[in-house]
Amino acid sequence: MNVLGVPDFRRILLVGLLVSVARWLEMLVIGVVVWQQTQSAFLVAMMTLLRLLPMGLFGAFLGVAADRVQRRSALILMLAVQGVVAAALALLALTGSLAVWQLGVASFLGGIAWAADNPVRRMMLGDVVGASRMARAVSLDVVANNASRIAGPAVGGTILAAAGLGPAFLLCVGLYTLAGLAALRLAHCSTLAPRPGGVLRDMRESFGLVLRTPGMAGVMIVTLIFNLFGWPVSSMVPVIGQEQLRLGADGVGLLAGMDGLGALVGAALLVPLVRPAWYRAIYVGGTALYCGMFVLFAAATAVLPAALALLLVGVGSAAFAAMQATLVYTTAPPEMRSRALGVLSACIGLGLIGFLHLGVMAQWLGAPTATMVIGLEGIAALLLTRRWWRAV
Repeated sequence: MNVLGVPDFRRILLVGLLVSVARWLEMLVIGVVVWQQTQSAFLVAMMTLLRLLPMGLFGAFLGVAADRVQRRSALILMLAVQGVVAAALALLALTGSLAVWQLGVASFLGGIAWAADNPVRRMMLGDVVGASRMARAVSLDVVANNASRIAGPAVGGTILAAAGLGPAFLLCVGLYTLAGLAALRLAHCSTLAPRPGGVLRDMRESFGLVLRTPGMAGVMIVTLIFNLFGWPVSSMVPVIGQEQLRLGADGVGLLAGMDGLGALVGAALLVPLVRPAWYRAIYVGGTALYCGMFVLFAAATAVLPAALALLLVGVGSAAFAAMQATLVYTTAPPEMRSRALGVLSACIGLGLIGFLHLGVMAQWLGAPTATMVIGLEGIAALLLTRRWWRAV
């Protein structure tokens, strides 16, 4: 049976799509506004860092906690929090009292919900379709996510240029509301097994699982490399677009959407073609392509080559993202999957070190040069860790 034939899968997929559109819209708008108000590449990077910080701080905890609650209820709570935060930003923007520090607080709160996505929503994906169809389910989820990476930045840039901050955040409120309505229709109920140990003991076991399970350490290492040297440079797209390519807010939105277009194409190709024997090559190759193409993007001085580089960045992103959760879900024992996905979120959250590194380098060298240097560092890190990821 095709995964799209499962009603709850379609609902979970829709929730992910709507939340992703809102998230990418918020990140683009916040990046543009912070740059316009401060002219600081460091502060632009810090906004994304604050969105990632909860993953590093709470990722493992949320993986353990997700086994102790109904995931449907947790998902609805996450959506409600994000909707309230977006409504508060809209109100502050419409009254002319929105400050940079408030955008930072909103980014942090949004990051908590993002940190819970792997052990809550993506765990539900696997539960409703089964492990044997997890790769296809996640590939479709990546298709939806990356469709949002086209729509979110493009719509965000257009609304920001035409109507201002308030309407952009009001659109996010509407998206979170629709996602909440879809989540309320979910029939899936988690199986809550009794947990004899405490939360701290379960968290220790989660990290021990990574070290004990063959291949899983390699998955986490590649995740760390992507989030230390790959993902951070995406925060420089608004800066390079405005500073080096001389684009306005709507042009930056369209440029950022090229990444999403490439990811959409890449993920769509993976759905029918992905095979277990190719998982490692897709995962590592996608990471290398992502880092390498960002180097070329930062070196571009014209819009067309920059857009083409971002298109290929998106292809690499799709390959990495589709395999990441799939490899963790299929490698971990069934009773440990949620906790393993929590460790995955924690590894993603350590990318905040990469954002800090990028922010400092961007202040020192400028955004384009810093982006090129960090992309090259990512490729070098992949080569140096080959002995571990070959075991995946």
